[in-house]
Amino acid sequence: MGISPLDDLADLLKDDMDAVNALILEHMQSDVPLIPQLAGYLIAAGGKRIRPLMTLACAALLEGDMTRAHRLACAVEFIHTATLLHDDVVDESDTRRGKDSANIIFGNEASVLVGDFLFSRAFQLMVMDGSLETLKTLSDASAIIAEGEVLQLSTQNNLETTLDDYLSVISGKTAALFAAACEVGPIIAGQPGDIRAALRTYGQALGMAFQITDDILDYSAVQEQLGKTTGDDFREGKMTAPVLYALEKSDSEEQSFWMRTLGHRQQKEEDLAQAQILIQKHNALDSSIALARRYGDEARTALAATPDTQIKTALTALIDFTIDRAY
Repeated sequence: MGISPLDDLADLLKDDMDAVNALILEHMQSDVPLIPQLAGYLIAAGGKRIRPLMTLACAALLEGDMTRAHRLACAVEFIHTATLLHDDVVDESDTRRGKDSANIIFGNEASVLVGDFLFSRAFQLMVMDGSLETLKTLSDASAIIAEGEVLQLSTQNNLETTLDDYLSVISGKTAALFAAACEVGPIIAGQPGDIRAALRTYGQALGMAFQITDDILDYSAVQEQLGKTTGDDFREGKMTAPVLYALEKSDSEEQSFWMRTLGHRQQKEEDLAQAQILIQKHNALDSSIALARRYGDEARTALAATPDTQIKTALTALIDFTIDRAY
């Protein structure tokens, strides 16, 4: 088996994932050369393909039609990739997965428009599936993702943001696609509502744990040891769990620091290190991990309703793996 539950799932579903990758290549083609060039740059940059893998796993777990699962997993990856292209433009990011981001190489205009193209391709794939239920599940998720991104804009640089506000943001921008990607499996397999709800809850809770852990990594030493940049969220003024927990316990001097650096985005070279010190001082990373674990428990409980198979074992192990990245 692989070195992680994600690798285990990829091994168990290798032929299916190969089929999805072939569909991705096929459907990102266009007579306009810049489209496959830019889409290929981002998609080839890898990533773990966790969302399409969720669709394949939840369909295979319930013995659904895998040909349909391949198309819908491809649609899920296109929705995700489109949101990444748009995110990097909004965030003015210059790197993505350790490489120059697409907007740095190809420009903001091309990134936005190719993101639109991939969204459109995703909808074509959903229509090809022929099921109004899968179309509704994935199109609803697309709308919720957009709402989550807009909500994040309104919380950015806003020190009045609450933990509930933050959870609403990540529920929209991240967890909604995890939830839909998982729910598509039981729909394909013709499963009753309770199984659909269970796998949707699993995906939603896993997505929440996944994003909270990502937000922890942006301030943690682990990320630095991995040679990845930390502090992107800090530089952008994003109100994430580690900051919110530190803010909750901050004195007036610390609040002034957060207001200057996040509220007004007046940052000096040494400010990220100071932010990390304050986050450690108030055990904000531990509080954030505890929050992620609560969602992990919810995901584990939801999976209990599904058949005991190798895939279920890997999906269960994936919960702790997702959160343990924070160490």
